[in-house]
Amino acid sequence: MIQRILILTGYFVKNVFFSLTGLILLILSLAFWAILFPPGQGTPDIENYIILIGALGAAATFMTTLATCARAARMEHYPMLVRLPSRVEYLTAVFLSSLVLGLFMQLLVAGLALIRGPELSVSHLLMIPPIWLSIDLLAVILAMHATDLVTAGWSRVILFGLLALALVLNSASSSPESWFPERLDDLAELFSRVNLMWFSDLAYSASSWAYDSPLSGLTRFAGILFWPFRAMTDAVLAGGFTPSQALAPAVVMLYGAILFLIAATLFAGKDLEFLE
Repeated sequence: MIQRILILTGYFVKNVFFSLTGLILLILSLAFWAILFPPGQGTPDIENYIILIGALGAAATFMTTLATCARAARMEHYPMLVRLPSRVEYLTAVFLSSLVLGLFMQLLVAGLALIRGPELSVSHLLMIPPIWLSIDLLAVILAMHATDLVTAGWSRVILFGLLALALVLNSASSSPESWFPERLDDLAELFSRVNLMWFSDLAYSASSWAYDSPLSGLTRFAGILFWPFRAMTDAVLAGGFTPSQALAPAVVMLYGAILFLIAATLFAGKDLEFLE
């Protein structure tokens, strides 16, 4: 099984990297380096280096996953898929090839950014791999759910809709009792200024309900859900992990593992529609 997965991984890596899409992604990565880490100016500090290269890695793995899944969904790969003992092997190969391509572009820019860049201490060298790898892994899984290869019915609408809702709730986690009422009051004032009094009264009523609603509990849950990302950012700015913050990359990888199990379940049970 491992040998089949590795062979398929190498095939997809070669197929995407030596395509026009791979060339465009490589050029975009180099443009990112030239704009944000100009060699004549130098990298300003290690915190910006870690955060910006981490963001590049997430974007690069997301885009390479979209490209790899588009290739994997072509009709020419149907004979290859049906001869595998399990569809999960095929999906695992797509996952690994996307992760390898994204990491290659991330490490390429990371190496170039070290030209006249900051000095990496031992603590920074130890914190970079778990942060970058965990974020890249999660980006690959989210991109797989966004493609036609994995999605089944309304699965991606549900997943990304819940993610968008969680992001909104997380933005209110700092002051859950007042955030929603304040936003609704602002909306009511906007309606009243344009003389839409019925909508203004409705927004004021919703604001009064929000003070005593269960939204505060949901925002606290969203804050807990997004804690690993805040913990990793705080660790980068502080220059090292605390014992509790050291668990953050593992929690992010746990999120990725759960989403991969969902993707494998959807992919194993759906009727595939290959592209001509």
